Amino acid sequence: LKYFFDSLQDQFDNLEKHTQWGIDVLEKYIKFVKERTEIELSYAKQLRNLSKKYQPKKNSKEEEEYRYTSTRAFLATLNEMNDYAGQHEVISENMTSLITGELTRYVQELKQERKSHFHDGRKAQQHIETCWKQLEASKRRFERDCKEADRAQQYFEKMDADINVTKADVEKARQQAQLRHQMAEDSKAEYSSTLQKFNSEQHDHYYTHIPNIFQKIQEMEERRIVRIGESMKTFADVDRQVIPIIGKCLDEITKAAESIDHKNDSQLVIEAFKSGFEPPGDVDFEDFTQPMKRTVSESSLSNSRGDGKSEPKFGGKSKGKLWPFIKKNKLMSLLTSPHQPPPPPPASASPSAVPNGPQSPKQQKEPLSHRFNEFMTSKPKIHCFRSLKRGGAGPEDFSNLPPEQRRKKLQQKVDELNKDIQKEMDQRDALTKMKDVYIKNPQMGDAASVDHRLAELGQNIEKLRLEVQKFEGWLAEVEGRLPARTEQARRQSGLYEAQNTSAVNSCAQDRESPDGSYTEEQSQETEMKVPATDFDDEFDDEEPLPTIGTCKALYTFEGQNEGTISVAEGEMLYVIEEDKGDGWTRIRRNEDEEGYVPTSYVEVYLDKNAKGA
Repeated sequence: LKYFFDSLQDQFDNLEKHTQWGIDVLEKYIKFVKERTEIELSYAKQLRNLSKKYQPKKNSKEEEEYRYTSTRAFLATLNEMNDYAGQHEVISENMTSLITGELTRYVQELKQERKSHFHDGRKAQQHIETCWKQLEASKRRFERDCKEADRAQQYFEKMDADINVTKADVEKARQQAQLRHQMAEDSKAEYSSTLQKFNSEQHDHYYTHIPNIFQKIQEMEERRIVRIGESMKTFADVDRQVIPIIGKCLDEITKAAESIDHKNDSQLVIEAFKSGFEPPGDVDFEDFTQPMKRTVSESSLSNSRGDGKSEPKFGGKSKGKLWPFIKKNKLMSLLTSPHQPPPPPPASASPSAVPNGPQSPKQQKEPLSHRFNEFMTSKPKIHCFRSLKRGGAGPEDFSNLPPEQRRKKLQQKVDELNKDIQKEMDQRDALTKMKDVYIKNPQMGDAASVDHRLAELGQNIEKLRLEVQKFEGWLAEVEGRLPARTEQARRQSGLYEAQNTSAVNSCAQDRESPDGSYTEEQSQETEMKVPATDFDDEFDDEEPLPTIGTCKALYTFEGQNEGTISVAEGEMLYVIEEDKGDGWTRIRRNEDEEGYVPTSYVEVYLDKNAKGA
């Protein structure tokens, strides 16, 4: 029986070790899930930081780059990666709440239940062992009493057989033997009762108590196994739940990639950098096989000496030999056309109000290669260094830009002004409604208190509308919608001139001359003697440029700059080269007089049948 007790105790020890191992496995799995959630959070954080790192900065040049489809697709990828990171955060949160938190609470409950079951097992084991000890004690007492009764009986028989023993001693021995027999009978009865009780307890112990305890421990262990299996299933389900959203993010990235349009991006680049200038024509062949002989031109040098002039001046009214680089091909015309923007037209048609344009010194003739290099490397020059110091960025009408870029800038300015007008009108409407409410309900406020603000808004709207009209006029000229200046445009130009008179005057000494120099150096410039040679005769013999139309002078223009020509209001002239985007038109009065005038000063009528019109 003791073997069974020892065996049962060994089984309890084995079960105790096994259930503890099960709890350790559960805690190990909890630790695994915790580390997985930390990895998910770290991965999501790194993805968000990566997406934020490559996001375009506000109010920076990078924002302009995101008008292209490729960069917009990249921006969409960054946004989707941010959502992708959010799904990994969802995985971490769900695993923490559904697995880690639940299993942690379950482990605590499992430990308490396991402790209770093994406490009951040890208690039952102690009880059966106590019963066994009581049975053993009763058995030993019965055995001892039986032996004592035997010895008392033998002593009585011995005393009774001895004739030398007195009757009293024999009686005493007989009574002692009877007492021992009675004690043996009592021990026997007690032993029998204890044995029956122990057998009953043992039966209950092995067939009821211990099986029940083992059953509870088994159920506890099975619940633990089922629970860890459910947790593993939840582990997979948490990942599976976000797979559709992650797939949607990846689909959006694919969609963004498929939306890339290389043709559209190329067109955007073309629109962004298109200047509107026509390419120069072919360079004429210059024949140097015949020796050039120096000759004296009676019409230029001798007359200059006769008049007492030491140097001939380059005027727009002189023939081509005094302006040797005026040639009929496109390259020469670009080289000799005025580099500065033309002066704005006068506010009225009165000749006294017409500005003659900026003055420029007489320049020395430069070699063709030097002028060509200057043309190829020229950049938009700042017309006023004082305006640069004040933060100026060029003329208000953007005339320093190429035609296409100027058109875009003007259109952008018109759109901005229209937005400002709409904003002011919204404020005016809101104040008007507020005023109506105050009129109907005087207790809410004074209606007269908003009149001043309404007047200010009206003035602001009127100013903005004038600005819009002014910029729309310039935009119409650039786009070719207005062949001539209308009366409204004249008034706008007059307003522009009046607003910028001080700026023009302050910049008058800083403007460029027609060939790109500055009048600040006028006092240091000297005029150059131009000897008449066969080189001049070569230009004299050239065929003049054909006319492509006619024009009517809207204002009087005194061409005092090199390469320009003076015109009178209402005068009809021939057009030999139209405006190439720099604001100047080349015209001819007769065979000897031709030059440039501001395009805004003339109304051009092009002949559609003329070559190159």
